Amino acid sequence: MSSLDQKLAELKNQQPQGYWGERILSQIEYANQLSKIKNHQYQTLLESTLSFLAERVIEEGTITKSAAMEAENSILEISPRAKEFKMICAAHAHIDMNWMWPWDETVAVTLDTFRTMLDLMKEYPAFKFSQSQASIYKIVEDYAPAMLAEIKERVKQGRWEVTASHWVEADKNMPNAESLSRHLLYTKRYLSNLLEIEPKTLNIDFEPDTFGHSVNVPEILSNGDVKYYYHCRGYEGHQLYRWYAPSGSSVTVYREPIWYNAEIDPSMALFLPEFCQTHNIDTMLKVYGVGDHGGGPTRRDIESIIDMNTWPVFPQIYFGTFGEFFTRVEKIKEQLPKVKGELNFIFTGCYTSQSRIKMANRVAEATLNEAETFYALSSLTDHTEYPKDSFEKAWRNVLFNQFHDIIPGSGIVDTREYAMGLFQSTMAIANTNRSLALRQITSHINTSELVTAHESFGDSVSEGAGVGFGIKEFKNMRTERGSGMTRIFHFFNSSLTARKEVVEVTVWDWKGNTKAIVFKDGAGNPTDHQLLDEGFNEYWGHHYIRVLVYVHVPACGYSTYVMSEQAYVTPLEYPEQPRVDQVDRFVLENDLIKATFHTQNATIVSLIDKSNGEELIDANYPAGVFRFIEEDDSKGMTAWWVGRYMNVRDLHQNVKIKPLFKHSNSLRQGILYEIEFESSSLKVEVTLDHDKARMDFNVECDWHELGKKGSRIPQLNFYVPVAYQCKFYRYDVPAGSIDRDARDMDVPGNSWMLGVNNHAGKKSVMIVTDSKYGFRGQDDSLSVTLIRSSFDPDPYPEQGIHRFRLAVGLVFSHSNKELIEYAYHYHHPLNVISDAAHKGTQPLSKSFVELLEGSVAISAIKIAEDDPSKLILRLYETNGAQTDAVLYFPNKAVESVDFVNLNEEKQELRFRPLVENNHVTVSIQPYQIVTLSIKLKEESIKGHAFK
Repeated sequence: MSSLDQKLAELKNQQPQGYWGERILSQIEYANQLSKIKNHQYQTLLESTLSFLAERVIEEGTITKSAAMEAENSILEISPRAKEFKMICAAHAHIDMNWMWPWDETVAVTLDTFRTMLDLMKEYPAFKFSQSQASIYKIVEDYAPAMLAEIKERVKQGRWEVTASHWVEADKNMPNAESLSRHLLYTKRYLSNLLEIEPKTLNIDFEPDTFGHSVNVPEILSNGDVKYYYHCRGYEGHQLYRWYAPSGSSVTVYREPIWYNAEIDPSMALFLPEFCQTHNIDTMLKVYGVGDHGGGPTRRDIESIIDMNTWPVFPQIYFGTFGEFFTRVEKIKEQLPKVKGELNFIFTGCYTSQSRIKMANRVAEATLNEAETFYALSSLTDHTEYPKDSFEKAWRNVLFNQFHDIIPGSGIVDTREYAMGLFQSTMAIANTNRSLALRQITSHINTSELVTAHESFGDSVSEGAGVGFGIKEFKNMRTERGSGMTRIFHFFNSSLTARKEVVEVTVWDWKGNTKAIVFKDGAGNPTDHQLLDEGFNEYWGHHYIRVLVYVHVPACGYSTYVMSEQAYVTPLEYPEQPRVDQVDRFVLENDLIKATFHTQNATIVSLIDKSNGEELIDANYPAGVFRFIEEDDSKGMTAWWVGRYMNVRDLHQNVKIKPLFKHSNSLRQGILYEIEFESSSLKVEVTLDHDKARMDFNVECDWHELGKKGSRIPQLNFYVPVAYQCKFYRYDVPAGSIDRDARDMDVPGNSWMLGVNNHAGKKSVMIVTDSKYGFRGQDDSLSVTLIRSSFDPDPYPEQGIHRFRLAVGLVFSHSNKELIEYAYHYHHPLNVISDAAHKGTQPLSKSFVELLEGSVAISAIKIAEDDPSKLILRLYETNGAQTDAVLYFPNKAVESVDFVNLNEEKQELRFRPLVENNHVTVSIQPYQIVTLSIKLKEESIKGHAFK
């Protein structure tokens, strides 16, 4: 500490300072900071002034007005230099959505805060205010529409700045790329119409409290015409910089150097000289206002700004906006330091807390993806009206729940209850529209030749059976539409690649011999099937059987299969009494992998890649282990932080294990085991399909563990050590994937992690989940956190029954495209729907669109917001290499293709898509997101309709 700093500290600490003491000492401190960036130019003058003040304090007992004024006059020569620097004071009210309070309180907080701001604007003509989050403006529209007119007027005057480019201040790690895209699309459309402003002015992503920032955020933002980013957490480097995505797209970022919830205080000026010198700029941004629970700037803040701006040896301090600051930064953006990569990690417990909310997010995203895809294809086929308003309503629910205190699980019980209520509303829209779209497509399929004319249906009870069946598992509606002995099923694939898979079919009120069942495709070719049940299951006055069927479904399309009863001679059946005892063996094996489970504890003791005989599991460290972990709670904030592991216990003790199926089967094998532990229990089905190098774990956990302050945080964990050295660990992130070194901490993945094999050309172990986000890769092992019983702010977040799925598979790591597609197929199993015989114009199997070439993944297929004749198709490059993506529309010629941004505005790019009849070729740069607006010709292409 310099002598000047020391004298300042001594004088400030002598006694509490009144207004005049604070005024003069603040000016001297500020002048001292100016002096430091000017080789201590003013040090002698400032030391002399401090000595004068010290003497007057001895004489008068405090810093009086006269002493302060005299000291101020003595340093007036510094005033011109002091006023060269400017501080823009941007007022805002950070309003957390449903954090520590319920929805009705969020509404009250919003409206009361805005009333205060509008009243202050009347009193202080220079005062300006900024507010983010489209959902907040929706509150005003819904609950206080009269206030909306006042806000619109202030917006037009330039005094109310709208910093909302997202529906809420969202998490940036767990929402997928399409969710982050829809934040931009729906927010810009909504606010530009509501407030009568240009969408291009909504160019700031204001994320002060967001817990980390994924690597492709700059690509998504720039693709949505957002130029500027404001944040506080997740990064400790530069305060002003350019953040680059792997694609090369970038945004200008201001990392809050102080804090986003703050009052106006003279000490804020002390940061100004060094900040401006570092960045070659004369202006700094000060964000102020009471936040979290709203409130915003106070009268004291406003009066302080007005007053401090009159201090002669102080910067220019005035009311302003984020936009004004970023406009100044625009002039120096090419000089700013460049930052690449993700800006993580903070609050790693938020990847796993409140697992039901996270499940809701993943399921809603997947279901909306399918619903939009199938409805878009249906509307282009038969001109049915695309329900874009319903989809937007459902998406708004999803986006709201992605607020940075909701999806992370750092809220109270009211937070969760409201989120899960929105989820039910979302699924009502998404699942209904998915099923309606499938029904609409099937209504045009010609199935009239699939049922023989002599079948009698007079005594049928099957039609309408199964209403509501499968909805709890988030499947499409499975209501039976067929009758008699011949049943028709259509299988739908939302992927851009063809798929051959085992699919479960539910057959209602079928009266035949289950041993005589046969399934055939639309061309009459038989396919394998497998009964899942020995007998019939009861359901609300009807009965059903479950059958696995091996089907082939073309890309983004459907195929048809017929179940019937063949001639069958009942063979002599010998009594099934055991003749000899067999050694217990629990092995799941097909042509691709062989997994051996321990006969006592059901852990995986061997996992062999049958393509080369390589063992992937070290016998000394069994895999597929469910673990009970006790975390240390001493850091507090248990919903936010995963505590240090204190105790880790293998739960595979006293295991009950048996084959899942009575007989060995060709399509699916399985084992079932049950474990009781602490006050909870696990029921686990492990299955292996005949054509998959992937074991599926279907888990039901009855969880009753409670975290207790000063004791522990209970955690359920799944653990897979491997027999090879992991080069690093790969995780999926929004619009791509990322490689991370080993870390003894939970890190986010959108749904999967991969332990990359250090030996090139050999397969690696991958874990993919249906609803989990917190993974840990270290010591040549992979693990995923399944349930955590944090206890604050919600003391009982996870009590009850949890159902979730995860899978362990063997994959090559060289193609991110294949890994992403692998996970997409896991999250989007083939949809099946029953049908009856009827005439139609469409074939029994059809592809609407197919990806023929290119290292790209699909993000969305939908109808354009403003033109129902155009198809929106969004892709992103996955492998880090320029690629030509070739899209094939088998039944329609392409009339036109345009590049559009995420807001669906036409973009002029250097490379135009190549259109050749029903093929579209588009050049995509490494890691780039590309959105295409495609218009198809009305007539079908002859010769291709029955592909």
